[in-house]
Amino acid sequence: MSEEKTEGQKLTEKLGFKIKSAWETASPADLDDIEKFSTRYKDFLNAGKTEREITLQIDSILSKLGFIDAKIAFSKETPLLPGDKIYQNIRGKALNFAIIGKKPVTEGAAILGAHLDSPRIDIKTNPLYEDSDAAFFDTHYYGGIKKYQWTTVPLALHGVIFDSSGNKQNICIGEDENDPVFVITDLLPHLSQEQAEKKMSKAITGEDLDILVGSRPFYDEKAEAKVKLNILRILNKKYGVTESCFASAEIEAVPAQKARDVGFDRSMIGAYGHDDKCCAFASLEAALHFANRGSAPERTVICSFTDKEETGSSGNTSAESRSFEDFITGITAKTSGSYDSFKTHLALNNSFMISSDVNAAFDPAFASVFDKKTCSYCGKGIAISKYTGHGGKYGCSDASAEYVQKIIKIFNAEKVRWQYGNMGKVDIGGGGTIASQFARLGIEVIDCGVPVLSMHSPFEVISKIDLWTAYKGYLAFLKHI
Repeated sequence: MSEEKTEGQKLTEKLGFKIKSAWETASPADLDDIEKFSTRYKDFLNAGKTEREITLQIDSILSKLGFIDAKIAFSKETPLLPGDKIYQNIRGKALNFAIIGKKPVTEGAAILGAHLDSPRIDIKTNPLYEDSDAAFFDTHYYGGIKKYQWTTVPLALHGVIFDSSGNKQNICIGEDENDPVFVITDLLPHLSQEQAEKKMSKAITGEDLDILVGSRPFYDEKAEAKVKLNILRILNKKYGVTESCFASAEIEAVPAQKARDVGFDRSMIGAYGHDDKCCAFASLEAALHFANRGSAPERTVICSFTDKEETGSSGNTSAESRSFEDFITGITAKTSGSYDSFKTHLALNNSFMISSDVNAAFDPAFASVFDKKTCSYCGKGIAISKYTGHGGKYGCSDASAEYVQKIIKIFNAEKVRWQYGNMGKVDIGGGGTIASQFARLGIEVIDCGVPVLSMHSPFEVISKIDLWTAYKGYLAFLKHI
């Protein structure tokens, strides 16, 4: 016989808000869908570790689904009609796509935005050198990393280089099990007493992050820098490059491992690049729900995938560029019949957006830096971040109370499990997203995404159910906003 609840217990249930594990309400059918969704995500992640590769992958998906290049669509005399599908590839590193809705775009679009870049190690413009019969690539790290985490990790090289004839060569070495891998070395414990006494931020410096790429000399008694020469010979034979070709190359060193299930219960996924590819994948899947339904969505559905977020969103492939504004301008003109800058601004000001970006998951090993009342947790659903920034909310986009309420109402109606998403204690934590760049255009925007453990490390961890819940949340937003 169950004990009757006290008045206080009943009042707590009525007035309080307790965030439970999202696993507790998942049905057997949900669990099956979560596993299938996670498997697709791991395949997506393994096939695209850089912003170029992810953009190419999404471009291919959209082309197969009948999306038309925006350059072609905008140049035609015919208008864009409800249900039409267009996309804009931005220099091979970023991408926008849209499914035209029934309502005029001037009444606002439903937008999901994520970034495709992740922290990594970039190769410098004159990288190859030899020291003590070993060859190295000189590097410059990209984004906020803990430098010591990147030593002794098997690395793969991805990117592009132009050969001596000016032809672009795609680079991907280290992902196939028969490929060699590369590594940044570290000092053995027996000799690291002085290193161990340094601050973690100083023990490994940016100039220490050089990548070991070879040690076999070219067999010629009279040649200089024989190991370096042998590496150049190998690269010339395979890619047709000479040393000067590195001046224009974009080559990124990323962890060579594949995405893997984590834990005895396989409830989590460990991989490089969850930030922010997990939210990009969930956004892509949610938006493509409207691609081939036979009827147009109510509002125009737009996905914006940007580059350079990890370095402050500067550059012509970033959220700071004019690409998105130009995309909206083209859609407005082709759906209304004429170009009108006022209509563009009207469309932007009436639009709603979720900035699909990750948040820091609470880690009990480092509990002192988190505010346990408002931080996000692995396994408790999509994290809603009213604001980001740091200290006194510097550099943040602070969503209005009205917009936060609108999002929560949609999630509650669709039974999407959500939680709070502040990043760390006030004077300790902080971070930024692309929300502020889109808010600058007049768009209503809020950050909602997946909590991540070990963010910006070579092996980040997320919960499968948080990934699934993010997808369900983005889908609910696009349907009902």
